[in-house]
Amino acid sequence: MTDTPTARSAMKYLRSLLFLWILCTAGPLRAQEIALSPEARISVLTCGPGTELYASFGHTAFRVQDPKQGIDWIYNYGTFDFNTPNFYMKFARGKLRYALTKQSFENFLYTYQLENRWVREQWLQLSRSQKQDIFSFLEKNNRPENRYYQYDFLRENCATKIPEVLMKVLQPGLIWEEEHLKEPMTFRDLIQQNLNRNSWSSLGIDLALGARIDREARPLDYVFLPDYVMQQLNHSRVGDEALVEYSRTVLDLDPTVPPTYFTASPLFWMLVLLFLTGAITWIDFRNGSRSRVLDFLLFFLTGLSGLVIAFLWFFTDHHDTVWNANILWALPLNLIAAYYLIRKENIPGWMSRYLLFLLVAIVLCLLIWIIGLQRFSPLLPVLWMAFGLRYFFLYRHLNPRT
Repeated sequence: MTDTPTARSAMKYLRSLLFLWILCTAGPLRAQEIALSPEARISVLTCGPGTELYASFGHTAFRVQDPKQGIDWIYNYGTFDFNTPNFYMKFARGKLRYALTKQSFENFLYTYQLENRWVREQWLQLSRSQKQDIFSFLEKNNRPENRYYQYDFLRENCATKIPEVLMKVLQPGLIWEEEHLKEPMTFRDLIQQNLNRNSWSSLGIDLALGARIDREARPLDYVFLPDYVMQQLNHSRVGDEALVEYSRTVLDLDPTVPPTYFTASPLFWMLVLLFLTGAITWIDFRNGSRSRVLDFLLFFLTGLSGLVIAFLWFFTDHHDTVWNANILWALPLNLIAAYYLIRKENIPGWMSRYLLFLLVAIVLCLLIWIIGLQRFSPLLPVLWMAFGLRYFFLYRHLNPRT
């Protein structure tokens, strides 16, 4: 064929028509809903805890199987993108969005095999139409415009999404029973169940989260933890039928827990601080001197901790870092006091009154703990003894006639 301008124009026109035809026909094909076969089943996978902090509470996901359609997909609400711009700042401020993602069951399971974590499966007893409704809901939720949600550890996470989806699709026939929860617990109790109390992660959570997590959790509030989702499904019905038809263990593994050393624990270093503070304070008392380095470190570290607590309280979207009484003993104003206490002379007159306030604040924390307004880390009294001893010494040192 001769390559003339007229021929090139005709070919270009034909390609345009072909492209438009593909667009018009591909759209309906993509939007066409997959009809599950009668052999399809839907289950919930619960995964055991891992060794890292983010994996300490386990994981939960939906599984949709249909051998006739070649479907074995996992719908996972617990994913986020490390490449998100300003990732760490968004995470700290509670603005990081999580997403629903879909992957093959084989790839999902391989991750937990590598991490030596157990996986258990609960097949749901559903009618064919109910299975189709759940599958359609998940497919629609997995679209780019729908898959993102604002993460909240106690209210919106991979575990809470399981009952949320079931309630949206299966209501009004879905019945959650609550009799299996015998002992009332607070949110702090539930969180700390999965943590070693003498660990930096446990201490950090107790320091960061305020009084709101010390209220008693309602039975359905427990499902922010995957283990309690699994329990709740076993005690739920759709009409007169049990929601869970069959349970099985997919992977019977336990993670290799790295050895823990007391010398690396927060309690050990708190005891070291208490011993050093006591020893240096005794030497200062005997010599009529003052260790400016010790005073600076104590006030600087508590002030810095107070800044973090204040940031989480006032400058983030986290719901449970507010009303945090830890700010009474870890005051950001201690940074100002540290600036003056590193000096040898010219300590301002208000320092004595401020030291008395800090002593009262420690007593106030104990009272708040006793009456149950907020629970503190059980390790903190060791720190409070060190701070109280030094504050009292400084007050007497700055006011020798009292």
